[in-house]
Amino acid sequence: MSLTHILVVYGISLLLFVLPAFGLYKLFPKAGVPGWKGLVPLYNTWYMLDIAQRRKHWFFWQLIPVVGWFITLGIFIEFIKVYGRYSFGAHAATALSGGLFFIVVGNDPKTRYIGPETVKLYKKAAWREWVDAAVFAVVAATLIRIFVFEAYTIPSGSMEKTLLINDFLFVSKFSYGPRLPNTPLSVPFVHNYLPGSSMRSYTTAVQLPYVRWFAAPVKRGDVVVFNFPAGDTVINHPRYQSQRPYYDVKRAAALGDAESQYVLANPEEYPIVVHPIDKSDNYIKRCVGIAGDTLEVRGGQVFINGKASEPPPHSQMPYVLELARPADDVRIGNTYGIVTSDPSQWESKGGNMYQVMITPAALQKMQADGWIRNARPTLESPAGTDARYWGNVLFPYDSAYKWTIDFYGPVWIPKKGATLQLTPQNYSTYERAIRTYEQNQFEMKGGKFYVNGQETSSYTFKMDYYWMMGDNRHESQDSRFWGFVPEDRVVGKAWMIWFSWDGGPRWSRLFRIVK
Repeated sequence: MSLTHILVVYGISLLLFVLPAFGLYKLFPKAGVPGWKGLVPLYNTWYMLDIAQRRKHWFFWQLIPVVGWFITLGIFIEFIKVYGRYSFGAHAATALSGGLFFIVVGNDPKTRYIGPETVKLYKKAAWREWVDAAVFAVVAATLIRIFVFEAYTIPSGSMEKTLLINDFLFVSKFSYGPRLPNTPLSVPFVHNYLPGSSMRSYTTAVQLPYVRWFAAPVKRGDVVVFNFPAGDTVINHPRYQSQRPYYDVKRAAALGDAESQYVLANPEEYPIVVHPIDKSDNYIKRCVGIAGDTLEVRGGQVFINGKASEPPPHSQMPYVLELARPADDVRIGNTYGIVTSDPSQWESKGGNMYQVMITPAALQKMQADGWIRNARPTLESPAGTDARYWGNVLFPYDSAYKWTIDFYGPVWIPKKGATLQLTPQNYSTYERAIRTYEQNQFEMKGGKFYVNGQETSSYTFKMDYYWMMGDNRHESQDSRFWGFVPEDRVVGKAWMIWFSWDGGPRWSRLFRIVK
C-alpha cells in the first residue's frame, strides 16, 4: 500500500470526523457537554460514545483502515438516537451525509436530549428489524467480497484436471492486495448483468481509478482469477459475450466472414457493450509468465527465459497412444482418470490406436503398467498449419508471426518501469498494452512512433503484466489468443474448492486447496 493510498484512507477518516463538527457544536450543549469538544476531529467521537453511553472500544476500532469508516458511521447513528431520532430516514441521512445531518438536527428548535435510558425503552417495528439486518448483511458481505475473499464457480474445462466444471472456489483477495471497485455504484452481489436479462447491473456515473492496497505481485504458477482483458468490449448476445469477443468478430468481418459482417451491421440485434475494468467477465487461468519474463512454447512445452517450465501436475495434453494389447476403453479410462463420456478424451483411431487427452501422471502410470507400446503427442506445428491461420487467430494477430498454440513466441512480458525499444516488428505485440491498458494515444506512422502526440523511439511501462494459460492447454482460450493480463485486471488467487458438483457432490474434492 503506497503512501498516497494511506493518505487517501485516513483522509476519508478525517473527513468523517470533520463533517459532523458544526452540528455537534450545537448538539453537545444539549447533553451538558461543552460545544467546542464537538469541533475537535476524532476527539468528538469519544464524547459521542460517552453521551450515548456506548462501549469506548468503538473509538479505537475507527483507526482500522476502511472498516473504521463504517464503525464511525455506526457511532453517529447510536449518537443521534439520544436526541429522539429513531426513524430509518434519519439514520440513512446521518450515514449518507457523513454526519452533516447533525447540522439539521442541531438547528431544529424541537430537538432535545432524551438520554440513553430512554433510548433503551424504544422498540423497533418488525419491518425495521428486517431492513436494518438486511442493510448490515449487504454492507458486511460487500466488505468481505472486496477485501477478504469471494466465491466463484468454474464454468468451463480450460483448467482440467486441476479444476473441474462446477467446482466452487473461494478466491483470496489478500494474496495480491484488495482492489477497490472501479464502478462502486452497482447492484450488490451481481457482476455485469442483472440476472435473467441483458441490462447492465452498474452505472458509470461514478468511476474510480485503479487502486490496490497492500499490493503483492502474482507469482509464477499461481492459479489466478482476473477480468478478461479482451472482454472490455463485447457483443451483448448469448452466442457472443466473452465466448467470442467483439475484437475476434471485428477481425473476422475484415477478412470477409459474412456472419461477422452481419453482426456488426445490426447493432440493434447485436448491441455492443463496453465494460469497465472490474465489470468485464472473470476468467481463471494459471500464471505461467510474470513481468519481465521472456516466454516461448516449443512442442507444447513452456520455456521461461530459455529454461523448460515444469508443467502443472494435472495438466492435459493430446496424445495418440498405441496400446500393447486390446482394452476396454471405459474400464481403462476410469482406471487412469481419462473421461470417457467425451469423445475428444478417448477416441478410437482403429486397432489399438487411440486419441487421448491425458495428464503426465496418467501417461507415466500407463507406461509403468505396461499398457503403452508407443505414445506420440499431437501438436499443432507451423509446417502443418493452413497459411490463412497466421495473424487471424493468435495474438498478436500479425501474419509475420507464424505461431501455433504448441509453437509460440518468444514474447517478452512487460514489466513496470522497464523501457521497451519500439520497432515496426514489435508494434503489433505491445500496441494494445500501451494504448488501451495504459491509456495513451499511440500510433505508428511512416515507421515512426508517437505517444500522446510526441515522437518517441521507446516506451516505459506503468504496470506489470502477466501471461496466463489454462492447464488443459489444447482446450483453453488464454494469453496465446488475446495477450497480456495487466495488473489492474487481477482479482485474486484461487485458494480452496469448498464444493463440487457433477450430478451429485464430488465428495473427494471438497475443501481441497488449489495448487
